Amino acid sequence: MSRINLDTQSVPAASQPLLDQIHSAFGATPNMFKAVSNSPAALQSMWAAFGALGKGSIGALLGEQIAVAIANRNRCEYCLADHTMLGKNTGASATQMAEAQVGRSADGKTAAALDFALKVVEQRAQIGEADVARLREAGFGDEQIVEIMAHVALNLFTNYVNVAFDIPVDFPKIALK
Repeated sequence: MSRINLDTQSVPAASQPLLDQIHSAFGATPNMFKAVSNSPAALQSMWAAFGALGKGSIGALLGEQIAVAIANRNRCEYCLADHTMLGKNTGASATQMAEAQVGRSADGKTAAALDFALKVVEQRAQIGEADVARLREAGFGDEQIVEIMAHVALNLFTNYVNVAFDIPVDFPKIALK
C-alpha cells in the first residue's frame, strides 16, 4: 500500500494537464506519476526530464539500460519493471536488459556507460578523472557524458520516490538480482 496519495482526483488542479499528457503517452496513468502529481512542480520536472532525455544523444536503449542498472542497485522494483519493458520496446532483447540490470553488456561502449553510472550511484558522484577518461576512451563526448549523469540523477529521483513511498508496481514484475 502506497505511503502517499495515488488518487489523481485529489491532487492539485495544476497537475491535471500533465496527467492528461502522461495518460495519453502510456494509455494509462502509471502509479509513480500519480504519486508525484501531488506536487505539480515535481511532476513537471520529472515529465520534462523524461521528455528531454528521451530525445538525447545517447539513445533510448542506453537510457533504459542505465535505468535498469540503477533500479536494481537501489532495489527499486517499480523502475526495474517499467524500464525493462521500455527497453524491450526500444528493441532490446531480454538478455540485453537482464545483463544491464547487473551492470553488464557485451557492447564495450554500453558496458563503460553502465560501469560509470553505477560508480556514480555507489560512490555518490565521488569519481575521478580516470572514470571520465574511460568514458571518452569508449567513444563518449562531453555531451553524452553529461547526459549519462542526467539519466543517473533522474533515475535516483524516480527510484527514491517509488521505494520511499512504496508505490505499487503496475508493470510486469522483474526479479531483483
